[in-house]
Amino acid sequence: MSEPFATLSSDLTELILSHLPIPSLLRASAVCKLWHSLISAPSFRSLPYHHRPWFFLHGLHNTSSKNNQSFAFDPSSDSWFRLPPFPILSHDFIGSNGFLFSTYPSSFFFSPVLKPRWKSTSPLRFSRINPLVGVFFNGTKDSKPQFIVVGGVRFIGNLVDIEERLNVEIYDPNCDTWDLLPPLPADFRSGNSSQTLSSALFKGRFYVFGIYSFFVSFFDLSNLVWSQVQTLRPPGVLFAFLIPFQEMLVLAGMCNGPGGPSFNLWRIDDKNMEFSEIAIMPNELLYGLVDIEEDDKFASLKCVGMGNLIYVFNEEYHKKYPACICEIIGESGKCSWRRVPPLPSPVNKFHKVISFCSTVLPQNIFVDDDEEEESGLVEPMSD
Repeated sequence: MSEPFATLSSDLTELILSHLPIPSLLRASAVCKLWHSLISAPSFRSLPYHHRPWFFLHGLHNTSSKNNQSFAFDPSSDSWFRLPPFPILSHDFIGSNGFLFSTYPSSFFFSPVLKPRWKSTSPLRFSRINPLVGVFFNGTKDSKPQFIVVGGVRFIGNLVDIEERLNVEIYDPNCDTWDLLPPLPADFRSGNSSQTLSSALFKGRFYVFGIYSFFVSFFDLSNLVWSQVQTLRPPGVLFAFLIPFQEMLVLAGMCNGPGGPSFNLWRIDDKNMEFSEIAIMPNELLYGLVDIEEDDKFASLKCVGMGNLIYVFNEEYHKKYPACICEIIGESGKCSWRRVPPLPSPVNKFHKVISFCSTVLPQNIFVDDDEEEESGLVEPMSD
């Protein structure tokens, strides 16, 4: 440790360390015993932490789990991390707000995204696969997370029922029980799994949006009721995703307008669901995500985001799953676009890609003294 740092108080050192991005924290924790103890202490978790949401990509292979791969992108260091393999309970899993979730078929499992320690809850009331899952907190910042499970398709005796409307279920961690609540509105009856829906947790509401149907409704987490279903479809949009940002809801989607194909962003007024365009992805970035020779080249584009970042990526193997990132600056809606560096080689070809955006806090990395698990991160990777 350098002499100037050695003269600082522990409180000031702790405050300075809290401003470091996760990769720098990992290196700092190895500098000396004092820094390691400060960073791994429970008190460090309560400090204000300046974080930006990461992009996670999990590739699943149908016939050989050895070919599964997991990656995490840190926008602050512009680096990919290769995550070590960890047991996947099924090919149905979802990521949200720092957790991974799996339903198989009525059981419900969850794990921190970077500290793979799968835990089970009491069984869901309805067996389901590919639901939407959200994480929210009621009460103080130290309260346990609650999970909301919406939609999905029912799995009965190796048969899938895509028409049945499954009730919303909310998990209470204090008593390990699921509360049964009203199902998605009937408008969402056809195509009610995470394959055709996107969701956004915003201002105490869990929004559900049809990627292709453009229906939108929200579940009020205080009153436990669904809002009236509306249609949210800007002119020319082919498919779109609803994204929760710090100050606003954003709709991101592929358009076919007079000027040709484009990927657009719209600000959504959460009071009346009216929209206004805020940005268009630069053409060189858009066409860098696809194979220009393909007829339906934009169909495999997906979008995730939170905070003030949005990630657009291709879930097909073309160019090894390329992605770009957009940062929305304040309420002005000014946008800054750039490419995400390529995934670190080797990159396998997957049958299914699961991607999501999540904040990563120090407690997602550093374990308590009584835990044996190590951080899942390895050093940043690049080609």
